[in-house]
Amino acid sequence: MSNEKQALLAKPQTGKYVLVIHGGAGTMARERSTPEQRAQYKAALSTALKAGYAVLNDGGEAMDAAVAAVASMEDNVLFNAGKGAVFNVAGKNELETSIMLSKPPASDPEIPLSRRGFGLTLLSHVRNPSKLARALYLAPAVAPHTFLSGAPVEKLASELGFELVDESYFFTETRWREHRRGLGLPEEPLPHKDQHEPLMPLDLMPTGTVGAVALDVRGCIAAVTSTGGKTNKLAGRIGDTPSMGSGFWAEEWPAPGLIRRTWDHIRRRKSVSAIGVSGTGDGDYFIRLASAASIGHRVRYKNESLEKATRNCVEELRRDNGMGGVIALDNHGNVAMPLNCSGMYRGVIRADGVPKTAIFDDDELD
Repeated sequence: MSNEKQALLAKPQTGKYVLVIHGGAGTMARERSTPEQRAQYKAALSTALKAGYAVLNDGGEAMDAAVAAVASMEDNVLFNAGKGAVFNVAGKNELETSIMLSKPPASDPEIPLSRRGFGLTLLSHVRNPSKLARALYLAPAVAPHTFLSGAPVEKLASELGFELVDESYFFTETRWREHRRGLGLPEEPLPHKDQHEPLMPLDLMPTGTVGAVALDVRGCIAAVTSTGGKTNKLAGRIGDTPSMGSGFWAEEWPAPGLIRRTWDHIRRRKSVSAIGVSGTGDGDYFIRLASAASIGHRVRYKNESLEKATRNCVEELRRDNGMGGVIALDNHGNVAMPLNCSGMYRGVIRADGVPKTAIFDDDELD
């Protein structure tokens, strides 16, 4: 790290920091679950929260905290991302991911203000897609675009030093059997040996994702999302996870109101508002409604609270028969996690370092 970057990160910070995550929304039901299953998922969510918290508590960047949390879930076979991702109709894993920041990170001040985020899709060999999205966002000279896909970006990943894995790495017996049953095909023989014991997941035929939204002490918000997509999706299908404004969003704007701006000026604070959003569920509906960006626009232009804006957009999804939920965070530390289905793996961790998680729609965070 350069001396300039070290100086920026070493400045005394007084802001709050928060991390909120989701591990997918779907058809999980309490009556079909066991205490052991619920404990397993809540432990995995807590592990992801602690991974991101370690970054934030050390004064680190929001993007690094969000990536740490998402990468933890990408490595966990319980979730539909990375290891454990679902299969498409051709029996392949095609992974997607994205990153978006409300403003450039303090550690990389050369990133242009206009470079808001990056999306990747149709990946089949990148172990942690979220880490690659971060690397390419920070490399505008290498990848000057906002969206890349397939083999060319995996070649670029290799050139950047990322380890590429065989397709068999992503195989899990549970998701393979779901894929074959969904198509009415024989479940055996298995194409690969699964190194894990077959699981009985809470979510059947999942369509969800994993995601994290983090606020760091400098007031930057980062949203990171990753997924295997919909079970038995068509080969080449692109969902909302890498589509900016649909499954993810982050932005910052001048705070409204003369009184507030005057008070912030007296306190020598930059008078801005910021928001970050990550969605999960049936991505085709998120795309049609531009759900993530709509939440930001409701807060910015209609002056809706974070809670009201997210609930309005989740209700819009429901009216169109779109199943899902969102997590959202603003630069005041407010968190919203509405859903319109039976469950969404979710959690939050604040400066006290205590992870709080929930699974079903009527759960309280604990």
